[in-house]
Amino acid sequence: MVKIVVATLLLIVSGIAAANPEGLTTKASRYPVAETVERLDKVLKGAGMTVFATLDHAAAAGKAGLRMPPATVIVFGNPKGGTPMMLNAPTIAIDLPMKILVWEDAAGKAWVSYNTADFIARRHQLKGMEKQVQGLDGALGKLTASVVE
Repeated sequence: MVKIVVATLLLIVSGIAAANPEGLTTKASRYPVAETVERLDKVLKGAGMTVFATLDHAAAAGKAGLRMPPATVIVFGNPKGGTPMMLNAPTIAIDLPMKILVWEDAAGKAWVSYNTADFIARRHQLKGMEKQVQGLDGALGKLTASVVE
């Protein structure tokens, strides 16, 4: 029985990983969506980030008479870090500030997904800011790990 449960979980996780588009990182959360969103908001603000918006897609669907599992996007950033990138490659502003999606799958499991800074930088041909991009990716990895674990 334990082997079947473990095998099923591995298939689910590998399916999520295989479905990830290029540049998207997805992590399983130990917490339900609402708690993951609260934890994320607290961690972002604690790290000195500005939370510009919280978009509750399920609530918006409900207002339109539709139903969907919980899915919330938190839009956040730091103008001191983002502005130099926008000056370097103005089109990057379509992807900045950064966004993190907290969502629930069909089995009721919460996940956290975000675009990597490296992917965004390559998409907009950001030049000469590799160190900043690597630092942002490292910070996103640590920040989201602290939220989901």
